[in-house]
This record gives sequence, C-alpha cells and structure tokens, in this order.
Amino acid sequence: VLALLAASSATFAGNWQVKVGVSDIAPSGENDLANGDVKNAKASNQVAFTPSVEYYFDNTPFSAELLLANPVSHDVKSDNLGKIASLKQLPPTLTVKYNFKNSTRFTPYVGIGATAFLPWDVKSKLPGTKISADNAFGVAGQVGVSYKPKDAQNWGLYFDVRYADISTDIKVDGTKQGSLDINPVVYTIGYSYRF
Repeated sequence: VLALLAASSATFAGNWQVKVGVSDIAPSGENDLANGDVKNAKASNQVAFTPSVEYYFDNTPFSAELLLANPVSHDVKSDNLGKIASLKQLPPTLTVKYNFKNSTRFTPYVGIGATAFLPWDVKSKLPGTKISADNAFGVAGQVGVSYKPKDAQNWGLYFDVRYADISTDIKVDGTKQGSLDINPVVYTIGYSYRF
C-alpha cells in the first residue's frame, strides 16, 4: 500500500493546483418578461468565495480547471416593478486552458468550456405569485494571468475574467413568462498552490 501511495504521489506531483479566490459575479443580460409587462429584468451582482482545482497535462501547455463557489444569492429587479424575486444558485464552470509559457514570472492564459446555472430557493417579491427558474447550461470563456513571485516554490497569485452565455426560463404560477439572460462576467483574484 505504501509503495502504491508513493507511486501515485510521484505520478501526480506538479500536475495539480488548488486555487482560492474571491469573485465579483456580474450578470450582464436583461430581458422583458410577461409579454413586456416586466421591463428590463436583470439579476444583481454578488461577491462570492470561488475555490477551484486545476490539472496540468504532462509536457503540454494545456490544463483543465473546475471553478466552484459557495451558494450565490441574486435579486432580480425590473425597471417598472422594482425587485421581483430573489434566488440562490451554484455556477460550476469547467474550462480547458492554454497557458502561454515565457521567460517572465507572468503566465497569461485563455480557456473555453461550459458552465451551469443551478437555481434554488427562488422567492417571489410580487404578492400572491410563485416564481421559479429552470436549470440552464451554456458556453464559457476565460482570460487571465498567473504570477509566481521570485522566492515562491509552489504558490502564486492570479487574476482572470470569465464570461458565460447562459439564460434561464422564468415561470410564474407554473406558466412560462420568458427567458432571463444571466450572461455573467466573473472577475476573480486569488491565491494558488501547485502540488
């Protein structure tokens, strides 16, 4: 057993990275709902704790990163009705990244992948109505840069921006009233540790 553990540790050494970040999740989409009775509905910004895990493929500039988050809360507001709902959601996002290796301590990267919008605890702020939002899935893109200080062996810092094209169907009392574009821009800064 000890020999297997040692072999496994040697195999994965340097391939895995854990990242701990803070993100501003900023929905950028807005829509009219209920045949125009709800004007410019939009989800609010939210700051969240966003850890992630990344795997580097041997002898290539490619890696894969899974972004997680603590539950994120949003208010949904419209121009003419004000706050119409609140909800919580999880936004797991998986991207495959290309890391631009160079002679500096900065490593730019770009990525593309998929994301999910998993809402729950949707509460209507309109008297006498029940609102629900569906799970949704979409495409995500990512650009960023990591930095490794001179004296650092395993740790570093990073900053990146993600964008996801995603919308969720909104129902009031069980009847679909349209789709709400979330389209979040996610700004993240954090600390990384590579094993």
